Amino acid sequence: MSLTATEAISGHDVPSEKALSTSDKSFDDKGDVETATVDANSEEGVLSDERDIATHVISVDDDPSLNPWTFRSFFIGLGLSAFGGVLAEIYYFKPQTVLVSLMFLAVVSYVMGVFMETFIPRRGFLRYLNPGPFNKKENAFIVIMASASANSALGTEVLAVQRLYYNITPNPAASIFLLFSSQLLGYGIGGMMRGVLLYPSKMLYPTVLPLLSMFDALYEGGMEARKKLRVFYMVFAAIFIWELFPEWIFPLLTGFSIICLAAPNNAAVSRVFGGSNGNEGLGLLSICFDWQYISGGVNPMTIPLKAQFSNLLGYILCMVVFVAVYYKNIWMAQSFPFLSQLLFYENGTQYDQTLILNANYEVDPTLLAEQGLPYYSSTWIVYLLASNLASSPNGLAATFTHLLLWNRDDLRSAWSWMTPSSLKQMWANFDWKFWKADGMRKQDVDDENIDPHYKQMLKYPDAPNSWYFVVFLLSFIVSLVVIYKSNSTLPWWGFIISLLLATISILFFGALAAITGFGLIIQPFIQMIGGYLHSGMPVANMYFVLYGYNTVSQAQLLLRDLKIAQYAKLPPRAAFTAQIIGTLLGAILNFFMMNSIIDNQREILLSVQGTNIWSGQQPQQYNSQAIAWGGLSHELFSAGQRYQWVPWAYLVGLFIPVPFWVIHRYWPKLRADYLYTPVIAYFIGWLCVGINSSILSYFAVAFFSQWWLRTRHPRWFAKYNYIIGAALDGGTQVMVFILSFAVQGAGGNAHLFPAWWGANQSGNYDHCAMLN
Repeated sequence: MSLTATEAISGHDVPSEKALSTSDKSFDDKGDVETATVDANSEEGVLSDERDIATHVISVDDDPSLNPWTFRSFFIGLGLSAFGGVLAEIYYFKPQTVLVSLMFLAVVSYVMGVFMETFIPRRGFLRYLNPGPFNKKENAFIVIMASASANSALGTEVLAVQRLYYNITPNPAASIFLLFSSQLLGYGIGGMMRGVLLYPSKMLYPTVLPLLSMFDALYEGGMEARKKLRVFYMVFAAIFIWELFPEWIFPLLTGFSIICLAAPNNAAVSRVFGGSNGNEGLGLLSICFDWQYISGGVNPMTIPLKAQFSNLLGYILCMVVFVAVYYKNIWMAQSFPFLSQLLFYENGTQYDQTLILNANYEVDPTLLAEQGLPYYSSTWIVYLLASNLASSPNGLAATFTHLLLWNRDDLRSAWSWMTPSSLKQMWANFDWKFWKADGMRKQDVDDENIDPHYKQMLKYPDAPNSWYFVVFLLSFIVSLVVIYKSNSTLPWWGFIISLLLATISILFFGALAAITGFGLIIQPFIQMIGGYLHSGMPVANMYFVLYGYNTVSQAQLLLRDLKIAQYAKLPPRAAFTAQIIGTLLGAILNFFMMNSIIDNQREILLSVQGTNIWSGQQPQQYNSQAIAWGGLSHELFSAGQRYQWVPWAYLVGLFIPVPFWVIHRYWPKLRADYLYTPVIAYFIGWLCVGINSSILSYFAVAFFSQWWLRTRHPRWFAKYNYIIGAALDGGTQVMVFILSFAVQGAGGNAHLFPAWWGANQSGNYDHCAMLN
């Protein structure tokens, strides 16, 4: 699945270690723990604007003598990049999407750096290996490199679909260049926009504040830092050992369901209460003891209570809607699997898409008439409807309305550069030789109103626009060559349109994400445009989405990491180098890992359910969406067709937030502001895929952390909540990495634990009935 809606909307609410008060008196007049952003060391309480937050929550000080260009930086950075790149691709083929934790990369790099500092002598030649104390700039350099690598490149999704569903094995060289170009195009465009999207104070990037606050705490030294590290070591070691049980020895712990144990042969029970295996059921009342799935795409210890409450309502509604749609047989639901991302014939067998395509991978009307139009499982249609209604992670409608009603000031601030006076000033200062310009303006050094972090960075040589322009130009040329050499069927003009859409999206939605933490993922919107532009061409649609959507994601990743560098005072050229190296290394490792997993787990990846270890749910949904939108958009989604309400949901979603806003305006005591309607609507479709047994455990941890600890023990929360969250993620991810190769078949044959009651290797691990 994509990045969760909760993560996308809640970054501005995540408190840093210095952003919590020690008493209730520091909250706002409503006593709302969610909206109070305060400085723990201040008597004044609430911080009033972005500049205050950026200067009080994290340190403005800089020590120019700290050197990031060390052997340690590259050694640890390359090692963690290799780890992150491989792990991200392993997670891509898991039944539930899991992200490599940024906080984990930061803490592990710190531990490794301190280890090298402590145990490598500083005599003779060895002083180059250990030049002195491990410093914050080295740590930031490593984190940027590793985080750039620790993403599964969307290009591997295109390549995986071609291998799995089109029996095409692309040329390895062409594949690598496809990944390089698609990953770097966004860097070129985003880098040239950093004067608008990075340097101003209002571009806060709130999601990185906990990371930088943790850096400050770690490098303050003293007893507090040592206590935090001891806690990290203990939790890391404990979860590392524990994960051996649910991941291999005792997989029943992935989803312990008393209901399933009581009725192991009941299909209805399996659909509602099962959830330990991919696409099994909704996981109602199951208890999960596997942190990999409890944490999932976002750590429950980091998401504020307001967002969690909207999440919970969405999940409850999801279970009700899914069960109602299935047992009312809407869209012929009972003819197809309960949960699936595949396409089906009317009789319920899997749809063979190759039988409707000609030699050019275009839909042939005659062949389509012979095969008939495909069907989706009904729960997947609910997901598409819900995501379009909500549009928080997958569209635009309800989120725009919600932000206009509830966050009007944020929107005004995010796009203040579009005022006539701002545009006039930008035009007056515009140099048509923009690629020669230095992104940082040295004349700003005497301006008292500029961002204080940016002012500190002016002492360092910038990575000029020309560097980013060269990255863009090379990527552009390589992309054009690749789309023709790889038989993508995407014409050059379609490629140009996808980049224009991406550029506009980066400018508008990049500003919104930078200020508010609201991240809009526009993949289905791009997919729909590509479908109508290149009707009957599913492969072209995949490439259109790759360049139109992935470019936006990569630009936002670059700008986020450059903001980490600005806050940590890492010189711009060091940040640029780390970003490029990490991205290129990650793309190569993604490619080889993808091929290894497909070679060894092909049948599982093509199956409806998969296992609790491997699943093809992501390439399945990418392929089925490409066929449906790219090949059959008019036949399936146009007015009067079977799934016409899927695109209509964009329009309906515009009006969803309005009644809640009216209720809050006239009856504020009902606290309708706690209901983030795009999140509620989106999560109505969230349980359509993956391992769902973790829901109860997820909310138990979330409410314990974000309500009980945060309100009852704010000092302990500020000191230890995030460090424990990073340790839990880290220990789990290291063990998953080891087990994936050692026993789970990532690089060869799988070696499952011998079957016993706690490891039901011939069925679902929670002993629910097998449905598919």
